[in-house]
Amino acid sequence: MDSTRVTEQPTSFERPQPGVDPADPRGAFLRSPAPAAGTGAALPAQGRSGGEPPAPGAAAPGGPAPDAADGPASEHSQPGAGPDAEPDAHRPRPAPDGIPVQPADGQGRVDRAPGGAERRTGQVTRPGRPTPMRRDGDRLRFVGAATRRIARGIDLDEIVMGLCRATVPTFSDAILVYLRDPLPVGDERPTGPLVLRLRRTDRIPPERDTEGGGFMPIAPPEQPSELDSVGEELCTVRPGSALAEVLRGVRPVFTDAPAARAALPELLGEEGAAAVPEGQRAVLAPLRGRRRVIGAALFLRRPERIPFEADDLLVAAQLATHSALGIDKAVLYGREAYIADELQRTMLPETLPRCTGVRLASRYLPAAETARVGGDWYDAIPLPGSRVALVVGDVMGHSMTSAAIMGQLRTTAQTLAGLDLPPQEVLHHLDEQAQRLGVDRMATCLYAVYDPVAHRITVANAGHPPPVLLHLGGRAEVLRVPAGAPIGVGGVDFEAVELEAPAGATLLLYTDGLVESRLRDVWTGIEQLREKLAATAQLTGADHPPPLEALCDEVLDMLGPGDRDDDIALLAARFDGIAPSDVAYWFLEPEDAAPGRARRLARRQLSRWGMDELSDSVELLVSEVVTNAVRYASRPVTLRLLRTDVLRCEVGDDVPQLPRLRQARATDEGGRGLYLVNRLARRWGATRLSTGKVVWFELNHG
Repeated sequence: MDSTRVTEQPTSFERPQPGVDPADPRGAFLRSPAPAAGTGAALPAQGRSGGEPPAPGAAAPGGPAPDAADGPASEHSQPGAGPDAEPDAHRPRPAPDGIPVQPADGQGRVDRAPGGAERRTGQVTRPGRPTPMRRDGDRLRFVGAATRRIARGIDLDEIVMGLCRATVPTFSDAILVYLRDPLPVGDERPTGPLVLRLRRTDRIPPERDTEGGGFMPIAPPEQPSELDSVGEELCTVRPGSALAEVLRGVRPVFTDAPAARAALPELLGEEGAAAVPEGQRAVLAPLRGRRRVIGAALFLRRPERIPFEADDLLVAAQLATHSALGIDKAVLYGREAYIADELQRTMLPETLPRCTGVRLASRYLPAAETARVGGDWYDAIPLPGSRVALVVGDVMGHSMTSAAIMGQLRTTAQTLAGLDLPPQEVLHHLDEQAQRLGVDRMATCLYAVYDPVAHRITVANAGHPPPVLLHLGGRAEVLRVPAGAPIGVGGVDFEAVELEAPAGATLLLYTDGLVESRLRDVWTGIEQLREKLAATAQLTGADHPPPLEALCDEVLDMLGPGDRDDDIALLAARFDGIAPSDVAYWFLEPEDAAPGRARRLARRQLSRWGMDELSDSVELLVSEVVTNAVRYASRPVTLRLLRTDVLRCEVGDDVPQLPRLRQARATDEGGRGLYLVNRLARRWGATRLSTGKVVWFELNHG
């Protein structure tokens, strides 16, 4: 074994000072450079010459010897501090956020240090004033507290406000924060000239500054300060100007420097620059983010206050760096939140359709404000025959990936609904689509089709919580629907059930975030939901269902403070139905006489309904649509009239090709039927069915 002696070396890069023990934990303070003469901020003596600490019971230079009962004098012990002493009125009082407040005059008692040199201890001879701590320690504590306050902010306004509140009045009497307009996002390269906009300004109110603040505070001025007039709303930085050079330098500078003094009129205007105090009483600090300068901060002290020192530039640099990086992150976070909101908004329907015989209302709540995207969705899709498909689904998770998968499944469901497939077939194709999207793309879905003419609803379920039906009398019922397996499992057969949907009843479809949380299981939540619906219905009486929008709000009120673990999608459908007396239905053989028979049937039915004023228009349009149908149909053509708030006419045939509106030429014998329908009808359309198609049009009636 090598017997070479290992010598422990100091780890600091500073050169060892004579008389200072490197192992002494107070070495950082012992090695602190002496402050400049005239600043009134000299550090108190830390030990005797030679680097050895005073022996227990020995008197510190310039002070009385401590009592032996008090033990060794600590680093921060003050003369006369003992167990029987009164509370130390000279101890520094911390300002908000733990920032020490310094005395107003900055003067202290002068002691004789070893060697006969005078040194100012910083103790105030006047009673009732706080004893100043070492200036370097004050700066460190201030920077630590200020950066913590800035780091607490999430959005842009919170970070800028944190900078202002941490700075005024502790470090400066006023601060002006300018930010680039617009702020670049991430690696985005800004275009156009550099424009700075005054984002926020903060000053000491006279009524608040009774004690002063900061390192060397003073009493408030009796007259309004000239700092109140400093600041311009907008500033355009010209390339090559003095302000551009200062911002390019990145480092904070005193405004008494020639370059900074020349930059002030460009930033503040001539009047604002004239109000800036002379000398080192203002610091201009560029705010540099990760890529580029994004603004500037101007720290100001009143003329009667002690000016900034050279070390204050380091403080300003720390504040500017933390603020700029925080602003950069806040802008990125804001962009991500905006993208998430836009993604979620486009994935969900902007407005619900107005369908015949049913009224709809919906709600969506994200899992949290910081995670505004999720996999829950709802939809209402009009179908041929005045039917409507009601869909609610939930993709696992609440992330951007879940939202993207949800969007693809919702689009697939809309396409399948347009083909008028049965509910169980829609879920089967959704299951196949989920498997094509990737492994573990799991989702639950409930698909229901409501027929207002038959007053029936057909429901198929894929692992989703069952819907709740609120009857007109106030009874709430959890529908018995086969649960099925979630979408994405594969190889599962889905089953559909057909149930009654009486007029006046309300069907509630929801995701599990409404009924399941860490505090309750899903079936307990479903029972609470059923009770909530029944209690709400009792408020309006047995003959009047509760308003649909108010009912959705009442349902969401059942959520407690700890019940928001997941996204919540809610779709409510009020079944009004269509009375049998408002429906007329016929079959027409595909022959040449069919258009004439259709005109006679339509006129006769309109006369029964008292709508003779529409007879001419309806006869013309029905004749054109039926003529197009019987020209290619091989099976009987259907004609149906429905009287609701509008008059709706539907013509169905077994030909899947959809008619297209086109401009007929002067020599064409046909091709003008749909043109007449387009001009005379309120609206019209064509929908492909599994057995053919339906062409429909609507007319307003008085």
